[in-house]
Amino acid sequence: MHVAQVGSGASSNRRSLFSVEHVSARALGAIPPPMLVLLGVISLQVGAAFAKQLFTTAGASGVVALRLTFAAVILLAVWRPSLRMDRKTLAVVAGYGAVLAGMNVCIYQAFSRIPLGAAVTIEFLGPLAVAVIGSRRKLDIVWAVLAGTGVVLLARVEGGLDWVGVAFALMAGALWAGYILVGAKLGSRTSGGSGLALGMAFGALVAAPFGIAEAGTALLHPAVLIAGLVVALMSSVVPYSLELEALRRMPPRVFGVLMSLEPAVAALAGLLVLGEMLGGWQWVAIGCVVVASVGSVGATKGGDGKSDEAGPKDTGAN
Repeated sequence: MHVAQVGSGASSNRRSLFSVEHVSARALGAIPPPMLVLLGVISLQVGAAFAKQLFTTAGASGVVALRLTFAAVILLAVWRPSLRMDRKTLAVVAGYGAVLAGMNVCIYQAFSRIPLGAAVTIEFLGPLAVAVIGSRRKLDIVWAVLAGTGVVLLARVEGGLDWVGVAFALMAGALWAGYILVGAKLGSRTSGGSGLALGMAFGALVAAPFGIAEAGTALLHPAVLIAGLVVALMSSVVPYSLELEALRRMPPRVFGVLMSLEPAVAALAGLLVLGEMLGGWQWVAIGCVVVASVGSVGATKGGDGKSDEAGPKDTGAN
């Protein structure tokens, strides 16, 4: 009788889980792919703005440690990856985690010194540089110059920005470029989300010492832990899920164009959530980088986008 009850309960749990997944899939399927991307971008940037509010309590590096730790726990529970891998795969997973941790620590340190929109705009030079360097089209030189002009305007006009914050944002951009390259190798050596889950776990281990050194026991406060979980969901789990679903139903090229709106969305999130005001020329500067990114991605060869490489920004820099 006991065995029958357990079996029945397990079967019921499986049916419930399947029902939840089925309802979730249907709900996402009813949303147009461009809207999924925009919702993911909004979740990511509002999550970043919310994270910035925790800096006074847990420090920038402390929030990174919490975000990566909670995101790793969730992804490990979902994907349950095998730990059996060869040395080359292990090296790629470790490299991915290290770059991920460094990228997030740098951009959060930038957030603590300069406005959210400015930091994300400067950071965007990383993936833009990868796109331009990997292209042989002369037109991409125009997009590179336009993006560079935008960053110069952003950093120097209307009072300028803290140069330490700018330096951290530039380092985050460089690491984001590395993240794209290492991420491509990770995708070729692992399947599904197993590589992402393991890389996230390694990244959490890398970020933990920085977070502990900056925040100490404040990281264990219940309110801080709950806030860290919210940041992980808004900045990692939700955007990744929405973007992954969107990519199943739209060309990667179109996906890339929509993702180019991130600097503008970040600036709006900073304004609405944090009250961060930007001057007129700084909005023009953000516009320059957005247009450069759209131009670089939108003019790629293969209009159907099937040959383009793209993927969810996932747990990207902010």
